Amino acid sequence: MNDLIERMQRLLGFLPPSLVRRLEGLLRRLPAVQRMMDEELASVEEALEPALKPYRGEFPSYTRLPERGESRQSILEQLEALQARERARWEEGRVSGAVYHGDESHIAFLNRVYALHSQVNPLHADIWPSAAKFEAEIVAMTAHMLGAAQVEDPICGTVTSGGTESILMAMKTYRDWARREKGIKRPMILAPESAHPAFDKAAQYFGMDIVRTPLGPDFRADVKAMRKAIRRNTAVIVGSAPSFPHGVIDPIAEMSDLARQRGIGFHTDACLGGFILPWAEKLGYPVPPFDFRLPGVTSISADTHKYGYAAKGTSVVLYRTPELRRYQYFTATDWPGGLYLSPTMAGSRPGALLAVCWAAMISLGEEGYLEATRRILETATTIRRGIEAIPDLRVLGDPLWIIAFTAPDLDIYRVLDALSARGWSLNPLQRPPALHIAITLRHTQPGVAERFLEDLREAVAHVRATPGEKGEMAPIYGMAATLPLRGVVDEVLRRYLDLLYKE
Repeated sequence: MNDLIERMQRLLGFLPPSLVRRLEGLLRRLPAVQRMMDEELASVEEALEPALKPYRGEFPSYTRLPERGESRQSILEQLEALQARERARWEEGRVSGAVYHGDESHIAFLNRVYALHSQVNPLHADIWPSAAKFEAEIVAMTAHMLGAAQVEDPICGTVTSGGTESILMAMKTYRDWARREKGIKRPMILAPESAHPAFDKAAQYFGMDIVRTPLGPDFRADVKAMRKAIRRNTAVIVGSAPSFPHGVIDPIAEMSDLARQRGIGFHTDACLGGFILPWAEKLGYPVPPFDFRLPGVTSISADTHKYGYAAKGTSVVLYRTPELRRYQYFTATDWPGGLYLSPTMAGSRPGALLAVCWAAMISLGEEGYLEATRRILETATTIRRGIEAIPDLRVLGDPLWIIAFTAPDLDIYRVLDALSARGWSLNPLQRPPALHIAITLRHTQPGVAERFLEDLREAVAHVRATPGEKGEMAPIYGMAATLPLRGVVDEVLRRYLDLLYKE
């Protein structure tokens, strides 16, 4: 890291964040500081580019339409070569999350379903009523799994393109509900620090306020802090089951009861856990209540394209009543093009993904989800115990299958570098610096857990034996985790996104 940035870090690290932001704005106006920042950012960009653009010079690059179309055979050969290059790591179970099923026969089945419905667009329900059938049944099956069978309320919902859209739609719903039913002009989202950034995105997109509250020592939401943070404009309280960073389940029962007492909506973000926790509970694991069986829970998001084992591009958002769901809808009654309506962000949607999701769910059935969850949780227990047996590492909280761990006396991001060198792809975390691994069916293959633990032990030993080594990604993650100048980190992320679109 640049010496100037290190000096700024030491100077500003003890100041309140609001004051740091103001000082940062002033400092970055100085030409000398801006030049140093640009140099640092350029070095970060240079470090990232090889990993993001590994195919240059090896595969054809198209920056304009070819004069004549390439042959289909040639195109297929290119695609097959790219897939073969990228498939090995996730197929062998060396990736955290990302591919949740991955069995060859399951993939082939879903691909065939997709091909049969590749032209379907749910926007035209009169032409493809099958799409409406699939979506309604996906929603009903998910609702049944998440407590609808045990309550009298008419649990309902829609299918979205993923967890982020499910969260966006829920927050838009609470915004419009709070405006109409409570007269709140600028509704507020109340969420713990660990809640997904999609809630911040919703606040930004929909003109809402968001207040983040601290976590307790167990990395779960602090209910007392949330109670103190409630304001007159609070429209919804958020809890995670589990949270992405630490894999722990917030105290949803207490939080949702607090929301119910105050006449506030409560959203359970079960994007990760919605298709694991019901089956973990049946298997006898300690699963605290989180779904519609709690009367204060008014909406839930659950990702079918994660542990629901559908293809990427579907999630479900559920509501306790149809009246609440109607605040999600968009309608236009005066357009010259006719009457227009859509349930989610998109207009046209890929109906094939609805068919694939429906097919995945009914092909697995309760028995299939129960068995998949059993395998995942047993593997997670093996991996957690193995991590806890390494003296330099400490598991954060009490996770079931998304296991976060830190190294109090070592640079955990250098451990990440060492694992990457051994072919593993884990998620880096911050506050505190840590890594996590989300266990999937790929990790339940024979020998994968044992290989991971062996490589982890070797990675930790390597970092301890080479204290002066800097690594490749460790400086970048280290800077992002500790630098008080968050505008610099923000710029790094924006340049990362720019790189993705660079030819």
